[in-house]
Amino acid sequence: MPKLTDAERNAFLAERKVVMKIGVVRPDGSPFVTPLWFIHEDGAIWFTPRERSEWFDCLRRDPRCSLCIDEQPLPYRKVIVEGRAELVHDVGEDDEWRDLYRRMAARYVPEKDAEAYVRNTIGERRGLFRVKLADAKVRTWRLPLKDEPGEGIWAKRYFQDPNVQFDTRGPEKS
Repeated sequence: MPKLTDAERNAFLAERKVVMKIGVVRPDGSPFVTPLWFIHEDGAIWFTPRERSEWFDCLRRDPRCSLCIDEQPLPYRKVIVEGRAELVHDVGEDDEWRDLYRRMAARYVPEKDAEAYVRNTIGERRGLFRVKLADAKVRTWRLPLKDEPGEGIWAKRYFQDPNVQFDTRGPEKS
């Protein structure tokens, strides 16, 4: 199964409009997943919950999280991160990281509108979290590119028959 190189991973994480899903643990132990904006800078994934969001409370109580950043079009790139979210700035400290928030907003709305978005939501107090990639378990995956062999794109553990050979066209008996 092809993995993204660090350069491919960083380029993918820098693409505009790619949304992240975060999985956190509720107080009763059940999972909670929500999509959100993020930015990848300084070897970390940065994200910001509003003060009253459920997942903010979950991370305050238990910083373990799972991040899924993926795409639907080929080559189906994905980055999965399992780690601990660090609260870098708590609510009320928004002015200290407002520039990072502007850069984050500019990834999802036209740059000319990013400042207006920040200004219009400035009353919504937020925290700022990060997950350092060096301190997390990071897995990447993508389909083979045109010049790469298509065999072995799925882990063999997914197949009950050990004699199955597989490529981008699907499993075949050998």
